[in-house]
Amino acid sequence: MRREPKRRAKPASGKSKITPAAKPAYGRVAAKPAYGRVALVGIGLIGSSMARAIGRGRLAGHVACWSRTAETRAAARRLQICDSVHDRLVDAVKGADLVVLCAPLSANAGIAKTIGPALKSGATLSDVGSVKEAVVRDVAPHLPEGVHFVPGHPVAGTEHSGPEAGFAELFEGRWCILTPPKGTNRAAVERLAKFWRAMGSKIELMDPAHHDRVLAITSHLPHLLAYTIVATVTDLEDHLTREARDKGYVIDRGEVVKFSAGGFRDFTRIAASDPVMWRDVFLNNREAVLEMLGRFSEDLTALQRAIRWGEGEKLEALFRRTREIRRGIIEAGQAGTFKATEEKKK
Repeated sequence: MRREPKRRAKPASGKSKITPAAKPAYGRVAAKPAYGRVALVGIGLIGSSMARAIGRGRLAGHVACWSRTAETRAAARRLQICDSVHDRLVDAVKGADLVVLCAPLSANAGIAKTIGPALKSGATLSDVGSVKEAVVRDVAPHLPEGVHFVPGHPVAGTEHSGPEAGFAELFEGRWCILTPPKGTNRAAVERLAKFWRAMGSKIELMDPAHHDRVLAITSHLPHLLAYTIVATVTDLEDHLTREARDKGYVIDRGEVVKFSAGGFRDFTRIAASDPVMWRDVFLNNREAVLEMLGRFSEDLTALQRAIRWGEGEKLEALFRRTREIRRGIIEAGQAGTFKATEEKKK
């Protein structure tokens, strides 16, 4: 049996409403489970956070999980966050009312092909991936008649991964975007939306293609820039070290870490995200990401020109506009947390 998760303190930014007409309901025990049996296919950060949130609110009668590696399955058993941990994928989804794919995007097609015949009629299949057109493309062809397909994307996460990294409050006050294909059963969509609301999420419905363009701007491009900036800084540090050696003096190779200010620290946090997951995101949303990257390159060239020609008014106008955007994010309760000082891990 899964262990009841410990309650964490509610984040200070949790002022956002979960539904337009009601106060947040997360953290409360559901009067009736949303689903009888929920199967989580993958038990990393998102999957394990879902397991904990489901357990906290008693949103399912039984939570089953599966992971590709024996090591992750062992961790799930040790943490006691699921009612059953399965070595065989088909055993995990058999009889489930809700199946949620929490694996990397590149694994979806193979998983869907394997579990399709085992899904019961009336079940809902969803996912948590950051690219939705690819999920529809890879999963839908393998689903039998009578299974409701409602792709989803909880816009929440940290740079950590694995079942130990999850926590029940991950979804509180965050958006979960559902992208049901045309013709999807409306009752199944609303049932899943209610389930996510009970875990703390705000719900938005989107077309899969529109979702991928929006997330290319707000999530995928920032991650790509973070990976690039951290790699560039590391390369520049190596270059400066060699240059100093050639000139006969020595510099501290740890200066990047030693003098990291808040901005660079934020980039390193983003760049520490799961490499496999983000590889799949960029490969499966390449058109939208390349489109946004092209626009960014144009804007960066304009900024470079303004610096070169000393156009201070243009720079200040841009910085004022972007500061207002940051204030809007804070007011919307989507800013997260920031600590100006950090204790060094022992």
